[in-house]
Amino acid sequence: MALVADRSVSRSVPLWRPRMTIRARLTLTYATLLTASGAVMLGTIYVFMRYVPTYAILPADTLEASDPSSPPLNAAPATPLPTGVDSTAALELTSASDILNTLLTISILALVVLAVIGAVLGWVIAGRVLRPLTEINSAAKLAATGALDHRIGMRGPGDEVHDLADTFDDMLEKLDGAFQSHRRFAANASHELRTPLATNQTMLEVALADPDLDTESLRRVAERVYQTNRRNIETVDSLLTLAEIGARGTRNEKIDLARIAADVLQDLREEIASSGVRVETDLEPAEALGDPVLLHRAVANLVQNALRHNIEDGTLRLTTGHRSNGAQVQVANTGPVVTTSTVASLTEPFVRGTGRTGGHRHHGLGLAIVASVAEVHSAGLAIVANPRGGLTVTFTLIPPATSAKPKEAP
Repeated sequence: MALVADRSVSRSVPLWRPRMTIRARLTLTYATLLTASGAVMLGTIYVFMRYVPTYAILPADTLEASDPSSPPLNAAPATPLPTGVDSTAALELTSASDILNTLLTISILALVVLAVIGAVLGWVIAGRVLRPLTEINSAAKLAATGALDHRIGMRGPGDEVHDLADTFDDMLEKLDGAFQSHRRFAANASHELRTPLATNQTMLEVALADPDLDTESLRRVAERVYQTNRRNIETVDSLLTLAEIGARGTRNEKIDLARIAADVLQDLREEIASSGVRVETDLEPAEALGDPVLLHRAVANLVQNALRHNIEDGTLRLTTGHRSNGAQVQVANTGPVVTTSTVASLTEPFVRGTGRTGGHRHHGLGLAIVASVAEVHSAGLAIVANPRGGLTVTFTLIPPATSAKPKEAP
């Protein structure tokens, strides 16, 4: 049994292997390629000089024994040695073997020097090539600590490393947006749900503390708790939608705002009927690029806001069509007079305008969701207070011919 245990332990222990960095490997690769290229060039020259030329070299003693009065064949003017150089130390080549051996020796020395220079240059070049990867590694380490607000912003040629850095920046941007949306959702949910949950707890505690509570009183408490919970569910749904818009991006599809507006009116027909508000429509084709789901939610929120923040026997006018600046959907309603300072804050979460009577408490996220949808579509959103009360909200999308591509979903 002990032997088996020892074998299993020995197999589980990995063998140590020397770790070589990418820079060292690139340097070794550059130096090896340069040395191999020099060796091939040296071999080629040596083989050529060994077998191709025909050498006619006369020994020195033959030249000395010849007739001094007759000039040597192919004689050329003698080049004197530099001053201070001993003639006995000069290199003397008396045969083809001497020439080839000298060529081989000098070439090997030159190849060694070339390999050393290649290794040094390879080390420097590899460092410059890998510098962007070092920046990406530093950014990844920062992201691992939770810091997602930095970007590499690499400059230089658009090569593969530059593409990798751009992709990494895009990933950081999407992750940062997703985390910001989740943090915003948590903060908004805790802010908005604390009061109704405390109200439910108080109502239940009062009901439980009353020993003489009859069935009718218990039913009223239950109805109030039910209404509060229903509003809480609507708030959570809206908060989830608000967080999802910032994280999911948009789909790039061809849509018609007139068709979306007609679908919204069909979905809200019961609420429209019970509101007592007269709805007027003028739905002309308005094609654009965008996310049909998000745009449906934005138009639905505009219509619901116009219904809920209205007056008795009020009106709502819904129009769509192409304008000079793009495809538009516009919702105008009657209602209480809204001040300029209030209009400026209506797109902030949990800001509620005045509504018609009826005891309905709304979560104040309708126009915040519309503003988020407009932002991810790079669309225009104009909110104007009507002089006699109510609002006119205009949502404008760029038409397909000139539309910039919306942000793609991850």
